[in-house]
Amino acid sequence: MKNECYKDTLIDALGIKVTEISEEQVVATMPVNEATRQPFGLLHGGASAALAETVASLGTYYFINKEVEYAVGIEINANHVRSKKDGFVTAVGKPIHRGRTIMVWDIRISDETGNIICVSRCTMGVFSKKSE
Repeated sequence: MKNECYKDTLIDALGIKVTEISEEQVVATMPVNEATRQPFGLLHGGASAALAETVASLGTYYFINKEVEYAVGIEINANHVRSKKDGFVTAVGKPIHRGRTIMVWDIRISDETGNIICVSRCTMGVFSKKSE
């Protein structure tokens, strides 16, 4: 999927740019700016969670049969371990489990110098499209 596909979505609104989607990992960046900060000037935890789930969702989408399956987030947790006021963060998501109906992703979000900002785990469900 190319970044143009994300126009007029949350991905676009948050400024998320996907730089890699492969069997090994998904990598995406997000600016820390007025769209992603909370009122006290720090990166919003919800923006970090949205970045993490975006990475897990796109990674799961990479693996499924798009003609007959779809994927949705089932559970996400995020441990916010360091604050960030500006610049960019990068999320690297790696599959922990790639089952037929469940995929679990480990996502690490770091700043430009490699400091961990957030550690997240996201469980994705894979479901059959029903024909009508």
